[in-house]
Amino acid sequence: MSAAPRRTVIIGGGAAGLGAAGGVKAADPDAEVVVYTEYEDVAYSPCGIPYVHGREIPDFERLFLAGKQAYVDAGIDIHYETKVTAIDTAAHTVTVEGEGTVRYDSLVIGTGWNYADPGVPGGDLQGLYYVKNIRRAMEWDKVIDEAESAVVVEAGPLGVEMVTALAHRDVETHLIDPNPYPLAMMADPDIMAPVTESWREMGVHLHFNTTLEAFRGDSAGTVRAVQTSEGEIPADLVVISTHKTPRNELAEAAGIKIGTTGGIIVDERMKTSAPDVWAAGDAVEIPHGMTRTPLQGLTGSHAYAQGKTAGTNAGGGQRVYRAVFVPWGTPAGKWVIGGASFGETTATALGIPYVLGVAEGISRARYYPGVQKIKVKLLAEPESLRLIGAQMVGGGEGIKERADFLAQAVRFGLTFHDLATMENVYSPAIGALNEPIVVAATNGLAEAAKKA
Repeated sequence: MSAAPRRTVIIGGGAAGLGAAGGVKAADPDAEVVVYTEYEDVAYSPCGIPYVHGREIPDFERLFLAGKQAYVDAGIDIHYETKVTAIDTAAHTVTVEGEGTVRYDSLVIGTGWNYADPGVPGGDLQGLYYVKNIRRAMEWDKVIDEAESAVVVEAGPLGVEMVTALAHRDVETHLIDPNPYPLAMMADPDIMAPVTESWREMGVHLHFNTTLEAFRGDSAGTVRAVQTSEGEIPADLVVISTHKTPRNELAEAAGIKIGTTGGIIVDERMKTSAPDVWAAGDAVEIPHGMTRTPLQGLTGSHAYAQGKTAGTNAGGGQRVYRAVFVPWGTPAGKWVIGGASFGETTATALGIPYVLGVAEGISRARYYPGVQKIKVKLLAEPESLRLIGAQMVGGGEGIKERADFLAQAVRFGLTFHDLATMENVYSPAIGALNEPIVVAATNGLAEAAKKA
């Protein structure tokens, strides 16, 4: 008699969970894979929701990666709107509402994240929008149609996108943030300066260095205003964009080790401290490749790759996920921003010395229609001139590709000397004669020579 197929249970149907399901099946096609999700859907792109709200994407249906039948055909058993309430790592079981105790051979935790509680009175009012679930987003899109004024709370990555989206919908938009500029936790002020100026041109009201104090409601229990340290702002709609916190109540209750960020501690195979339990996505913390500082709450591409690694190993294969150098980028106002590793603000906060190379260039030949400006900042170690970080702002062309490349340049130890002498594509329609990265590195060498 042949042995029963190994069963992998996956908690969470986001990028990490579905990446894990595919990883298990790739490693062991005969494996039984069961996915539990609290939501109505899996495998859609929540990152695309602001762009549907902003009308850059015409409808929400385009955000779904595949229909439910595709997972049935792939042999992945997904239980929708089903909650896992406990994990018993000793018994190798999970407790599932409506199903009881379910055994596993391998378990992957991909429970994701929640927005941090704003922690002010009025948090239970109607009209507070937490952008995450696609079905709720479809309902909120109708609310946006009727809204005259909106407040976005905090300029995190999603908040930045929603400010632009609401402005595109001709809603009077206010942004409140306790920091002096948007994305202050990851971007430098000079990179964000063109973004804030473009928001003002779009009619957005910016309230920086401003603290949220309360949400004010009407007699029906619906938000009508936001109380801040600057005063009261009327609002028909409030978008909450507080920082992402890992949903790790299940893991913590099961005795699985949690790190300083609140994320689950995993090794390079995405293995947790518990036997036969892996974890991935926003639920885990991953070390920065240079500082070794633990990071939590990265991008969907990170979550999917981590899930693929966790699932491959849970299925009996071999796959490693390395420390991260975090290429990132996003449209913001009329600009696109991006970078890799870290910028000046983070380096200064961590006490990391650096030499700076800065250049302002163009995305195409100066005479070609549609040419866009781009600013590149490179940070390098003072002695070795090894690249340690980068940030950029531009009209859009090439920011993503440069961020990807510069993350690899940091990872493999390229220096200002390497970047100043690198080859680059020159074709008037797609690339300028002088690549901005080359110019920035050359300027960095000159700056280092001054300090020598």
